Amino acid sequence: MAIEIVVPRLGWSMDEGTFGEWLKKDGEFINAGEMLFVLEGEKASQEIESFDSGILHIPPDAPKPGDTVAVGQLLGYLLAAGELPTDKEAGPVPSEASVIPEPPGMSAVRGKVTRIVERQTPRSSVTPRARRKARELGVDSSSISGSGRDGRVRERDVVAFALPPAAGAHSPFSKVRRTIAQRMLAGVHQTAPVTLTTKVDAAQLLSFRERLKAEQAGGNIPSYTDILAKLVAEALPECPEMNACWLNNCVFNYDQINIAFAVDTRSGLVAPVINNVASLSLDEIALQSRMLTEQAHAGTLSQNQLQGGTFTITNLGMFDIDFFTPIINLPQAAILGVGRIVREPVVVGDEVVPGYQIGLSLTFDHRIIDGRPAARWLQRLAMMIQDPEQYLSLSIDAR
Repeated sequence: MAIEIVVPRLGWSMDEGTFGEWLKKDGEFINAGEMLFVLEGEKASQEIESFDSGILHIPPDAPKPGDTVAVGQLLGYLLAAGELPTDKEAGPVPSEASVIPEPPGMSAVRGKVTRIVERQTPRSSVTPRARRKARELGVDSSSISGSGRDGRVRERDVVAFALPPAAGAHSPFSKVRRTIAQRMLAGVHQTAPVTLTTKVDAAQLLSFRERLKAEQAGGNIPSYTDILAKLVAEALPECPEMNACWLNNCVFNYDQINIAFAVDTRSGLVAPVINNVASLSLDEIALQSRMLTEQAHAGTLSQNQLQGGTFTITNLGMFDIDFFTPIINLPQAAILGVGRIVREPVVVGDEVVPGYQIGLSLTFDHRIIDGRPAARWLQRLAMMIQDPEQYLSLSIDAR
């Protein structure tokens, strides 16, 4: 019986993707474990691996590179030797003598193609940057004349092709931009969002990071977001509802703390995930966040690196923002917005003295947690920020 090859779901919110290309030829024998085709999900391209063996049959009406495909949509079949395809227009399949025989003992139970690995296959006629830009702008790079050596298509060729000379009235609506728009709308309309804001004394946080910079001069210095990620991971167990999601009309508490952090790239906003933050040292968090940020800007994050977050942090302090209303990163229960550290007068006892303040904005899903426990958790986090060394279990590697 023919095994159907269908479009897998790369992320929990994925309904459709973009078909990239077949990695095998029609009529070629496919061994289980071989990469079969390329699929672009919400924000990353993936190679899809076959769990089964058989002769690849691509129907005449199969999606072409660049076509939008729905999750579960039929792409093709894996056939046994001598088996005829189900579509009427297909030609004959290779005879048993012309193909590699099936491996001995291959299971008679055949599943669908679902396993995903990161794509690393280059194409020589289009530069990687140009290929990413073409996907962002929704254009077919094969129809572009390249200005590089031997006609190679470069990023500027894609931009020039996509934008008319008098561009300015509108801009191309890329797939990444469309995905961001859908996720943002879902975060507003599929939750009951409430935002709390507070100012926190940041003097100790500031001096703590300055000490880290001095101790690790030239090394991997933790950012304020790294420090806050560790503090959040220390505080979340005290309020499990903050590390939860709404699932099937009930609250599901995560058993791990995986912090997603927002990164603004040229392609749009992405939120890579640092897994099991509670078990990591501050130094390890800093190393992972730096690597993920570099990959985000290079456009090389895999879908797996964008999944599994249980709480999100987004920092706009570098833009002189004090407070804002962050949108929940579904299906998570909460997101923390971080503002700038600003020097301003503070009251200490009966005196007004110079000090440093940081703004925090916590948006949470009121279906999952009520206002009082959410406010209490934010208050607890504020206390930890005021004296980070007391609450952090540091294991900073000597460099």
